[in-house]
Order: sequence, then structure tokens, then C-alpha cells
Amino acid sequence: MRDHQPVQTDSLLARISLFDGLSPDELERVAKGTREVRLTKYDMLFQRGDRCSGLYLVVFGQIKLAFTSVQGTDKVIEVMETGESFGESFMFLDRPYPYYAQALADSLLLHVGRAAIDHELDRDYLFMRKMLANMARQLHDVVGDVESYSLHNGERRVIGYLMQQLDPGQFEADDVTIELSTIKGVIASRINLTHEHFSRILHTLHERGLLTVKGRKVHIPSVARLIAAGESA
Repeated sequence: MRDHQPVQTDSLLARISLFDGLSPDELERVAKGTREVRLTKYDMLFQRGDRCSGLYLVVFGQIKLAFTSVQGTDKVIEVMETGESFGESFMFLDRPYPYYAQALADSLLLHVGRAAIDHELDRDYLFMRKMLANMARQLHDVVGDVESYSLHNGERRVIGYLMQQLDPGQFEADDVTIELSTIKGVIASRINLTHEHFSRILHTLHERGLLTVKGRKVHIPSVARLIAAGESA
């Protein structure tokens, strides 16, 4: 874990896009209803069925949102990264979490209580619009996932995931190297594949000369060729 230094909650909130534009006084009010949560790798943040009393913001680290299937295997819903938030919809619905949350790396989060959120929603319609936009984006991502799982085969899912890791300027580049943000088993579950199937697809793409994998680093000789392969899969 990083050195446990005191944090200025209002300054951390100011870095999160959701709170961008709030005045110092508004940030100070939100900060009063916020607490910091520090986790070491593999710590559990909450369990499925726990009550949701606010939203979480990731200051640094990675948080896995997942549930355990009836077969006893984990299904990863999302991996939350720096600057992202989660829990909003269940907070407003006053429903328990339908998944558990676990740190994949040493992490610092801010938990913003519902009372602080409700107070700003009542005061600032722009903040309400940003909250709604954030929730709409999350819903859009879920719909995209369902479409991918339902309509696309495994190879196309893997290539699609790799394309999401590229910067905008890399889509027409050659000799691109990206680094996977987490372990392959988590990525496989995230795109609804088994670890073994995910590894077989990477091996097949390697044999076709479309990429090479070394640890978490993936080298793509031609992004255009990999995109074409995904479109024809």
C-alpha cells in the first residue's frame, strides 16, 4: 500500500469528472459527507447483499465488481479504474448491491454518502445532469456488453477488448504495444469467456501473426489487420 498520508478530500473530489465545476464551498460540503477507504490487494470492499449507502470514487487502484455464479465461478461485471465511480443507481433505488467489490491492487477510494449527494442535487441542476449522464453512460456500457456477449463470437470479443485499450492515435498505427490493466483471468470473465478459451484465442491470433503476448504486454504489428480480423470473425 502507498504510504498512508492524510488526504485533502475536497482536492481529491475536484479531480473527479463528476464533481468538476463545483465551487470550493460546494466541494467542502460534499467532503464533509465523504470518507476515505484504503484497501490492499484482494481486500473486499463489500459483499453482495450489503446495503448501498452512497457512491464510491476510485482515486487510485482497481476495483473488481463481480458475482459468483451457481457453478461457483466468478463473473466479472466491471473493473473500475482511477477516476471512475460506481454504486449510484443502487444508492438512488435504495437497493442492496447485487455484486461484490474487491481490490485488484492497492487502492484508495472515496465514499460519498447519499445525504451529501442529495443536498447537491437539490441545489444544483447542472450537478444533477452530470449525475444522470454518468448513470446513462454506465447503462450504455451494460447494453453494449450484452450485445457483444449475445452477437459476437469469442475472437471478436477479444479483439474488441484490445481495441478499447488503444489510444485514439493508435488505430492506424503499426508496431503498437499495449499493457493489459489486469490479469488475463479477470479480463476473460469480463468479456464472458473462460480463462482457457481466452488463452486459446490469444494463441490463435499469435499463430496468424496478428499479435504477440508476453506477460501483460501485447504487441500488435498492424492494428488495421487486427481490426479487419475482428470484423470478419
